[in-house]
Amino acid sequence: MGRSRPFWRLNAAERRIWEAYPTGTPVDLRDGKNDDPGEGRTWGRGREVRAEVLAALLLGISENQPGRVPGIRLAGARIVGDLNLSDAVVTSRLHLLDCYIPGIVSLNDARTQGVRLRGCHIGRLRAGRATIDGLLDLDGSTIENGVRLDNTHVTGQFRMSRAVVGSPSGPSKGGGTDDLRGWSQPYNEGRASEPVTQVAVAVWAGGLTVEGGAFMRGLRTVGGLRFIGARFNSGLYLEGAVLSGTDGHAVFADHMQATAAELSQGFTATGTVRLRGARISGVLSFDGAVLKAQGRVLHLSHMQVDELILLPASIEGGINLGYSRVGVLFDRPDCYPGDVHLNGTTYESLRGPAVLADRLPWLHRDPDGYRPQPYEQLATYYRRIGHESEARRVLLAKQRARRRTLKLPGRVWGRLLDIVVGYGYRPWLAGLWVTLLLAAGTSVFSHWRPHQIGLDESRSFNAFTYTIDLLAPVSVFEQRGAWEPVGWTQWLANCLIVAGWILATALIAGGTRVLRPSNTS
Repeated sequence: MGRSRPFWRLNAAERRIWEAYPTGTPVDLRDGKNDDPGEGRTWGRGREVRAEVLAALLLGISENQPGRVPGIRLAGARIVGDLNLSDAVVTSRLHLLDCYIPGIVSLNDARTQGVRLRGCHIGRLRAGRATIDGLLDLDGSTIENGVRLDNTHVTGQFRMSRAVVGSPSGPSKGGGTDDLRGWSQPYNEGRASEPVTQVAVAVWAGGLTVEGGAFMRGLRTVGGLRFIGARFNSGLYLEGAVLSGTDGHAVFADHMQATAAELSQGFTATGTVRLRGARISGVLSFDGAVLKAQGRVLHLSHMQVDELILLPASIEGGINLGYSRVGVLFDRPDCYPGDVHLNGTTYESLRGPAVLADRLPWLHRDPDGYRPQPYEQLATYYRRIGHESEARRVLLAKQRARRRTLKLPGRVWGRLLDIVVGYGYRPWLAGLWVTLLLAAGTSVFSHWRPHQIGLDESRSFNAFTYTIDLLAPVSVFEQRGAWEPVGWTQWLANCLIVAGWILATALIAGGTRVLRPSNTS
């Protein structure tokens, strides 16, 4: 057993582990009958291992064998007590498979080699500020009271696929109040005057850095994920994950950075997915996701992303894209069942089945009311791809939306400009009105000829040129002063004069952009 062993008594399982450690030989305590870690409390003493024995080995109590790589490779054990490696430098590997660990696994401020806890049932995992040189593997594990990885650095991959994680409900045995710090925190987004509520988080990983991919496919949580300021330098993959936020947020990842983020292919979130200020240098995908929240379901404001794929299978709630910069926005009309914040949002390209008739209602649904920028941005996009007519329709819709914000005189004048020349974006309307008025005036004055004012010279009357003179703000053919309408046609003549001034003013307003729709025009 070795003179360095400080334990006077080791049970049979511990003795096997002690002897196997110097060479890293696997120790398998599974019996093939009752190997479900969820039932680990029923396992007999033959599978019982004290956590302090494992810690002593990992901290170097045993002599290593030259030319061999030491480590613990243990399967099917019931580990008693808290496995405390806080502040330690662990140079050997720790691989636990299908083990039952009801206490705390603590790696706070430690530096370790790769850690694998696959298929285990764990009370709580704490690895705040740890540095893990290699793989952190929690695939298939159940962690009852949450995972803490704040400011942790993983140089390899982080794996938590098919894991089940609950949120802390209170201090664990021997943990003290510090165990809850970072789990049930007062949270009010900096608004000290508002009531403070307690939040419970399944995975608290603010400031986490993962150099390899972070694979959390099929993850199940009761409580949200906190990735505020986290960096995923090879991507974040949450396909098929089911997250239930207990405080209204399923994912809280302000200022997160990632090369890609896949919240897709069955990803299900009950609660807000918040990525405010995130930087995604590749694709952020919600393709096939199921998203549901009271109020805002996606908070993606102030974000920068190369491509945003917004094609969820189901979505309930509002979306905030305000002040975000998107390279390609791939969406469809039914992606926006609630309010949409678009003020300040810019994009280079739009993809998907949505046509202009779908985009215009998209612009009208800002709960803060009319904002000019979303219209100008959409018009800029259509103009850039050569769709000038669509750009004009967008800018016309902008003026109509703006009109609803004006006082009564402004609304009346705006309505008149809309009818006459479409705010300058439909100048053909002025031609149509002139044609109709010319036809009406010519017809009327042909039947009810005006009287000549001056009888000292002979003049021939032409109803067409006379009507043109009435419509023109300045007499062109000198017909207006030579002939005077009679009877009720005086009212028609006055109406034609007024209509001519209105048409001229509207054309000038549209032509010179007195009602300038945007800088893009």
